Formats: sequence, structure tokens, C-alpha cells
Amino acid sequence: MTRKRGPVRRFLRFCVLLTLLVLAWLLGVAGWIVHVGNRDEAGPADAIVVLGAAAYDAQPSPVFEARIDHGLDLYHAGHAKTLIFTGGYGGAKARFSESQVARRYALRRDVPESAILIESRSRTTLENLVETRRLLQEHDLHRVIIVSDPLHMARALRASRRLGIDALGSPTPSTRFRTFRTQREFLLREVYFFHRDLFDTARQALR
Repeated sequence: MTRKRGPVRRFLRFCVLLTLLVLAWLLGVAGWIVHVGNRDEAGPADAIVVLGAAAYDAQPSPVFEARIDHGLDLYHAGHAKTLIFTGGYGGAKARFSESQVARRYALRRDVPESAILIESRSRTTLENLVETRRLLQEHDLHRVIIVSDPLHMARALRASRRLGIDALGSPTPSTRFRTFRTQREFLLREVYFFHRDLFDTARQALR
């Protein structure tokens, strides 16, 4: 009986060790995402890029409004002379794109129209940044400050690096995702996207 238990015990110890290693890895990834989201790198830049979020007709959602407000604070503080608002149409019946809503909001808060660039094609974070890169190239802009929610910042900066965008991160000082449940769901989603991006990068490297 002792001899039969030996391989079983070794296998169980291996499973426990593997489980602990996986949990440690996941906790490390989650901790890194939180760390990046708590780090404000705002400094001199050519443009401030506000990543899109939901808009309700002509009004930004609370999440989007927090991003826009932070972008405006950075602009009025003199970090950059150009604001870039991203985000397309939320649905077939939407009258305004997210970026158009943000531009209207900024114009009402003493930002000149000449200081605002928008794109209205994107629907995802990656598309936000692809369109941002196009605007940067068209207007000879280089370094940018990315504005988004804290837990979203790590993914936004990863995507920026993959696209060759020289980006600094400046997360919103507060987030509308305040409850434990909403923060947990947001963090779990970002952990998933971290591994999806890691897989995509590895797959591209093997091509």
C-alpha cells in the first residue's frame, strides 16, 4: 500500500504546487495592474488622449465624464496644448459619437476648438489607440498622456507600446467603479485581457 501511495502523493503535491504557482502569478498580475493604475506619470507632452467610454445621446456617462474632466485638468495645467478625444458611435441610433460628446463638453469649459482633435471610428481600446496614432502622424505629434480609469491604464499603456506610441499614463484620480463588486469585476476583466494580449504577442512572434 505504501508503494502505491507514493506516486499518488507526489502527484497531489505537484497539483498543489502548480495551483499555488498559478495563484501567485494571477495575484502578481493583478497587483501590477493596480500599481500601474495608481501611478500618475503626467508631464510635458504634445497631446492628452482621453480614451472613449459610453455616452448617452449628447451627455457623457459618469465614467466618461470623469475621464474628460481629468483630461481638461491636465490641459488647463499646461501639460499639453492639444486634446485628443476618442470613441465612435455607441449604436446605430446614436446621434453623436463619444468623441463628439467629449468635444462639446470641452468647448463649454473654455477649451478652444483649435486645441481639440477627435476620431469617431473606434469602438474598442485598441481601436481608440490605432486612430490616435493616425491623428498623431497627421499632426506631427509625438509624446502623449493617456487618460483612462486606473484599472484600465495598464492595458492602455501596453497597447500604446505595441503600436509604437510614446505614452505616459495619467489615470483619473477617482473612479466610478467604487463598490467592491464593480472593482473586482473590472480587475478580473483586466487580468483576462493581460493574458489575451500576452497570447496575441506570443502568437505574432511565432509567425
